[in-house]
Amino acid sequence: MTDASPPIEGTPLIAPSSTDHPLYDQVVEACRTVYDPEIPVNIYDLGLVYTLEINDENEVKAIMTLTAPGCPVAGEMPGWLSDAIGPVAGVKSVEVELTWEPAWGMDMMSDEARLELGFM
Repeated sequence: MTDASPPIEGTPLIAPSSTDHPLYDQVVEACRTVYDPEIPVNIYDLGLVYTLEINDENEVKAIMTLTAPGCPVAGEMPGWLSDAIGPVAGVKSVEVELTWEPAWGMDMMSDEARLELGFM
């Protein structure tokens, strides 16, 4: 029996990223090199990368999702993201966690992604 208590009200559904970390922008750019093979937009601008947490030891934890649980590359994409972030100068290690909560929606795409896909 598991305790599946609802999240505390006010707790963000998506954990905040380490936007103030000196490596943050370089890690984001590395994320932008990974593409869903079925969509001509990178996974960062699609909104599939929820959180980029970088600690003081330059260890990166990325929390990501996919457009759908049945995505044909579900097993591979976290590895692609790890392989993209790992070579960034200064990054010590990378852990990629796949989550389905909250579910991805088209409203999570950047304006650039919406424009590229013809939604704007």
